[in-house]
Amino acid sequence: MLTKRIIPCLDIKDGRTVKGVNFVDLRDAGDPVELAQRYAKEGADELVFLDISATEQKRKTLAKLVYHVAEKLNIPFTVGGGISSVEDVDILLKNGADKVSINSSAVKNPDLINQLVAKFGSQCIVVAIDARKTTYGWKVHLVGGKVPTELDLFDWAKEVEQRGAGEILFTSMDHDGTKNGFADAELAKLSSLVNIPIIASGGAGAVSHFTDTFRNGKADAALAASVFHFKEIAIPDLKQQLKEEGIPVRI
Repeated sequence: MLTKRIIPCLDIKDGRTVKGVNFVDLRDAGDPVELAQRYAKEGADELVFLDISATEQKRKTLAKLVYHVAEKLNIPFTVGGGISSVEDVDILLKNGADKVSINSSAVKNPDLINQLVAKFGSQCIVVAIDARKTTYGWKVHLVGGKVPTELDLFDWAKEVEQRGAGEILFTSMDHDGTKNGFADAELAKLSSLVNIPIIASGGAGAVSHFTDTFRNGKADAALAASVFHFKEIAIPDLKQQLKEEGIPVRI
């Protein structure tokens, strides 16, 4: 059985790690290079780095900072934010990223997924989907959650897989930063619709939430930020408890 992955996420704004609630009210969470080093030592399975203001500010992800973070890592490293071309991905991979995450640009130009997969391979391309529940069902949002679309979460996830993406990173905007648990019902539905791995994001607040999302949400990986940044949950303790509960993890 494949082990379940624990993935800390560094949301980067102006070169610092930040964390908010429901995508707003950001507060400083530390130096990204120091945090990356700490997570690699603590046994994180991967690290995700998202330049959350890159798309909004129409600029490229901080390639130099990516390089400095990658220097400290011996685990897979995914980078996202403001990626809209093959050239953008090439720069990030040359600066130490193992995978890239695309979000708004994929919705605006779905063929970008195909182009990136053709050039770099499925294993390299993660499509991040930010969505929240509306009167008309779960709808995809863009630009750090600021721009709503008519796109259905589940339809988009199926299209993303068909276009060759290797993984989906699903963030429930309704759960983000609340520490009330992941969107397990939606995750389970996504898992039933696609065959590629799904990373659960948004809502981690206790060890039980990780157990629930692996067991009930059928997630392949769980991503969290503030509970790790502010040392509310230690990764070695989390993995030990998951193991004791019968969830396969890499210790």
